[in-house]
Amino acid sequence: MATKIRLQRFGKKGKPFYHVVVADSRSPRDGKFIERLGSYNPNTNPATIDINFEKALEWVNSGAQPTDTCRAILSYKGVLYKKHLEGGVKKGALTAEQAEAKFNEWLQGKGAKIEGKKETLTSAKEEARKAALAAESKKKQDRAAALAAKNAPVAEEVEEEAVADAEPTAEAVETEAAPEVAAEPAAEAEATPADDAEKAE
Repeated sequence: MATKIRLQRFGKKGKPFYHVVVADSRSPRDGKFIERLGSYNPNTNPATIDINFEKALEWVNSGAQPTDTCRAILSYKGVLYKKHLEGGVKKGALTAEQAEAKFNEWLQGKGAKIEGKKETLTSAKEEARKAALAAESKKKQDRAAALAAKNAPVAEEVEEEAVADAEPTAEAVETEAAPEVAAEPAAEAEATPADDAEKAE
């Protein structure tokens, strides 16, 4: 029986979640499996991988063939590197203590890389948030300036209309006053013939 280390798909559409399992290569993708080794969630950044290291190493040493994605996952978690070091110990190229020291050093370097990536992502997210806030504040300022520019001519027009309304009122006052003045000479003109008649008598 050819055993494979492969993924079983779970999760909803567009949000996949995988179980890492050991299964017969002839069984369906989401069908029967021999043993479950862990899980893989690609929806997070970096991806969340939870693997039973000892069982995965045991199956790899037993000849189980990982698929391409599972090979990348096992390499990421150090299972394949551990197998490589154990092969060197069996051949006598290095001692078990040297192999363990090398593996621990690799683990520390890998952990530092992961932490660095997380910090980079966090800082990039913070910078993107600050840039978005700056763009939003600039947009608000531009909008306020545009509204002020739009409302300023309206205020000037209102003032001009008020001045224009005030000027005809003064002219009307002068026009009303003018007929009174004109009426006085007419009265004088009417009185003058009567006076002449009295004088003639």
